[in-house]
Amino acid sequence: MKKMLNELKAFLFRGNVLDLAIAVVVGAAFKAIVDSLVTDIITPIIGAIFNVKSFKALQLGVINIGSFIDAVINFLIIGTVLFFVVKMSEKLTSLRKEQEAKDVENAPAGPTQEQLLAEIRDLLRIR
Repeated sequence: MKKMLNELKAFLFRGNVLDLAIAVVVGAAFKAIVDSLVTDIITPIIGAIFNVKSFKALQLGVINIGSFIDAVINFLIIGTVLFFVVKMSEKLTSLRKEQEAKDVENAPAGPTQEQLLAEIRDLLRIR
């Protein structure tokens, strides 16, 4: 039983699991922001343009078109934001790799193996 608890602890506190948990919480908070943006700002603007009070009231028979329109707008906003987040992450990763490559190129060259051996030989002669 103790072994299983230790394995569970190791699993739960691995970096990937914590990163995923943080991403889910941040994603849920971001979804709330996008939902509010769509419901409180975008939908009323589009409703004013088309002289509709609320998309939720839009129905085609028994089909609730308004809720679907809200869901599509949410999806487009979240997809767009995620696209730009991924592009920014890729750009930052690329810049970091370029900087690391420059740092390696500009690093002072250390002594060669022959130089080190010669230095050791000289030190041994002094003794």
